[in-house]
Amino acid sequence: MKKQYYAIIDIGSNTMRLVIYLREKGGRLKEVENVKAVARLRTFLDTNNQLTNAGIDKLIMTLLSFKHVLATYDLKEIVCVATATIRQAENQQDIQAIVKEKTNLHMRILSEKEEAFYGFLAVVNSTSIETGITVDIGGGSTEVTYFRKRELVESHSFPFGALTLKEFFQKDIPTYEELEKLHHFLSKEFHHLPWLVGKEVPLIAIGGSARNLVQIEQNLKKYPLAGLHQYKMYDTDIQTVSHYLTSRNKEELLKVEGLSKDRADIIIPAIEVFHTLYQTIQADCFILSRKGLRDGVFFEQLSKEMGSLLFPNVLEDSIQELINDYNLDPKQIIHVQYLTRRLFHYLKDNGVIHLSKKDWSLLKRASYLCHLGEYIDAEASAQHTFYLLANRTIDGLMHRERLMIALISSYKNNTLFKQFIKPYKTWFLKEERKKLRHLGAILKFTYCLDATRRQIVTDLSITRKQDRFIFELECIGDWSPEEYQAEKQKKHLEKIVKTDIELIFKPKL
Repeated sequence: MKKQYYAIIDIGSNTMRLVIYLREKGGRLKEVENVKAVARLRTFLDTNNQLTNAGIDKLIMTLLSFKHVLATYDLKEIVCVATATIRQAENQQDIQAIVKEKTNLHMRILSEKEEAFYGFLAVVNSTSIETGITVDIGGGSTEVTYFRKRELVESHSFPFGALTLKEFFQKDIPTYEELEKLHHFLSKEFHHLPWLVGKEVPLIAIGGSARNLVQIEQNLKKYPLAGLHQYKMYDTDIQTVSHYLTSRNKEELLKVEGLSKDRADIIIPAIEVFHTLYQTIQADCFILSRKGLRDGVFFEQLSKEMGSLLFPNVLEDSIQELINDYNLDPKQIIHVQYLTRRLFHYLKDNGVIHLSKKDWSLLKRASYLCHLGEYIDAEASAQHTFYLLANRTIDGLMHRERLMIALISSYKNNTLFKQFIKPYKTWFLKEERKKLRHLGAILKFTYCLDATRRQIVTDLSITRKQDRFIFELECIGDWSPEEYQAEKQKKHLEKIVKTDIELIFKPKL
């Protein structure tokens, strides 16, 4: 099938971006190109709120540069949107006409409501968060939304952004008094919206300033996992980054790991927005969404084909994307999952080990992705499986959940498990680590029962004798390879059940 590429140009107050997406087999969009230009169009608005000729020239020059990149792709669709600065410009119609004439691009100027809506749409279609408040701080405006049960309830656009808020400061590094003044201003503004106050839900942040905040925090913590999407922070974490930045001088600020040079002068007011809003909401956590306005625009485009604005199950779609990317066999997945469920429920229902519904949910997800690292190298499958799952963004999974699935899916033996979990040992209690090891051993054993991907072992039944467990395995065809692998692997299960296991392979009657 011919590859389908889509492009979006996002004309913001601080930066302009060109993003090109590839339409995946499952219908989702994968980012393949991301070009950024720091235009700072906000600074070209004159006292009459007109975008000056110099600003228009900057806009056209950047768009023409983007068009050179666009020319290298066979594009199905190009969308060009503009936000606060163009929206607030008195000469916006003239700007649209000049853009059309010079670049042949139709520039769509988003309303405040549309800008907020697209941010909401991006969040609910790329996370599993049911209820929350989103914030997207640009250069000239700040959009907030409140959604409940994945439905938009409220939205608002504040007429201030990181570029306008930096006017509270005389220099790039504010004094304590200037920061307090900004805090009080923001608190007053946010309290004008009763639906923001005391909601006690997650605060989900979108945009470049939020990404920089997370990158700085990850560098300060020497965070061992890759990825920013769905990274979680708390009030004290935001404060720590703010204190760290405000204690630097201008030269030191430019060298901070994780901070883009073009955001060095606006990051502190942006972080104050996040911190003040967090306190206003009394949020239970701060979560970064790497998906934002641009993604929201295309989610709306896709909805015309899907018939719905919302993906029914974000996580399932993301897992299906992995199955497609690594050519996993759906027939094998379903079969291994069936055998895994049989073993899991016997161990749970008979009190052999303590297991819960939540454990089954985790094990079921891991069974979709068991040893996907074989795609790279069968001999080092466990290592590749762990690295790929631990360090790839999986929409719908927070970082800790993603790590848990990586540990279960990649389980080979206790030695490797301890090696994989070592950098993250403090993330889990001793009992949690033990549970993950047990779930990994269960999945590894049932995976061995389909070693040749022929679904030879059709069923599994278990009985208990005083000194051992008897596993009766019904088979069709020659089961020798499965028997060899299962005999080799059963020692890990024996450690869990604390007794011997006898495997009896027999033909299905």
